[in-house]
Amino acid sequence: MSAVRLGCERLFDDAAHLIDGHRVGLITNHSGVDRTLTATADRLHAYPHSQLVALFGPEHGIRGAAQDGEKVGTFRDPQTGVAAHSLYGDTRQPDAQMLNGIDLMLFDIQDVGVRFYTYLYTMSMSMEACAKRDIPFAVLDRPNPIGGHICGGNMLDSNFASFVGRYPIPIRYGLTIGELAQLFNSAFDIGVELHVVEMQSWQRDQYWDDTGLPWVPPSPNMPTLDTAIVYPGTCFFEGTNISEGRGTTRPFEQFGAPFVDGHHLADQLNEMQLPGTIFRPVYFQPSAGKHAGSVCQGVQIHVTQRSVFDPLRTGFAALIAVRKQSERDFAWRTPAGGIHNFDRLAGSSDLRHTIDNGCDVDELLGAWQADLVEFETLRQRHVLY
Repeated sequence: MSAVRLGCERLFDDAAHLIDGHRVGLITNHSGVDRTLTATADRLHAYPHSQLVALFGPEHGIRGAAQDGEKVGTFRDPQTGVAAHSLYGDTRQPDAQMLNGIDLMLFDIQDVGVRFYTYLYTMSMSMEACAKRDIPFAVLDRPNPIGGHICGGNMLDSNFASFVGRYPIPIRYGLTIGELAQLFNSAFDIGVELHVVEMQSWQRDQYWDDTGLPWVPPSPNMPTLDTAIVYPGTCFFEGTNISEGRGTTRPFEQFGAPFVDGHHLADQLNEMQLPGTIFRPVYFQPSAGKHAGSVCQGVQIHVTQRSVFDPLRTGFAALIAVRKQSERDFAWRTPAGGIHNFDRLAGSSDLRHTIDNGCDVDELLGAWQADLVEFETLRQRHVLY
C-alpha cells in the first residue's frame, strides 16, 4: 500500500498555483508538518514564490506549548519571524486587522475525527471571517486518524452550541478535515471561496498507523493513536468528577477517582463482553487536573480488536457503570454559564437525564440511529476519497 501524501506536501507542486504570487496567512500548530516532520509554516516561509505574512494558532498555540483551556497571546514566531496571532485568547476569530494584507488563508492542523475537538471551530470561524472579506480559504487535507468510514453518537442540539460543538453533526463524523470544511461551508451557509488540497493514496478505512506517516500529538493530552481511538467515548468523563486521566501518561485511556473500586469496576465491565476491549484495574495519581496529587482507582481500556471496538458504546457503558457503583460520590461537574460541562460535550442535556434515569447503554445508543441515517446522506455529498 502506498504511503499517504498529505495536502501540505502537494501544496508546493500540484497545488502551487494557489499560493504563487500571493501573500499568505496560515492557521496551524505543531501538528502542521509533512512526513519529514518539517513544519508547513517553515516551508512556506522559505518558499520563494509567495510571502507568508501571518500565522494563526488555535488552542494550545502555534507550537503546541499551551495546556487545555489556557489562553494564548499574540507574539512573533521565533522560527519565521512572522507575526503569530492567537485564536484562543482575546478572540477566537481573525479580525480585520489580523487579515489585512492577506490574499489567501491556508489551514493545516491535524484533527482527531471527533465533534468536540476545538480545532474544527477555529477553522469554521476563520472561514466565516474570510468569507466576510472575500479572502479565499484553502484546507490542506489530512487523514482522519480513526478512519473516515464510521459515524456514531448523537447529533448536537443547536441550543447547546459552543466552542466544543457548533453544528448539528454526530460525535464521530467520519470525514477528513477538508471534507468537513466542505460540509460546514455548504450546509451551514458560511459561503467562503473554499479549496481543499486533497491527499493522495488515503483510504477511508485506514487508521493513522496504516498511513505510513509519523504520529505527532495534535494536543498535549492526545499523545498516541491509542488515545485518539478511545477518546470519542471517554472524553465524556471530563463532564464528571471522575478523572479522565489528564495529568497521567494515559489520558482518556484510563479513568477513576479516589472513591472508585477499580477491581470491582474492571470485573463489571469485563462481564459485559464489550466488543474488542478488555479492562484492567489501575491505580494512578494525576499530577494535574481532577484529583491532582491523590491516588485514584479505576480502569484502563485495552483495545484488542479495532474492527469491532466501539468507543462510544464502551465509553458510555463505563460511565454508566461508574455512576452506579459510586452513586453517593459521583457528580456531574458544576454548570458553567447555566449549562453543565457534560452537556456541552454531549451537545444536549438528554444524555445526562437519560443516564440519571437509569438507562442502559443499548437504550442510549439506540436513540441516535435515525439521526445518524439522516446525517449519512449529508456526509456522502462531501466525501472526496
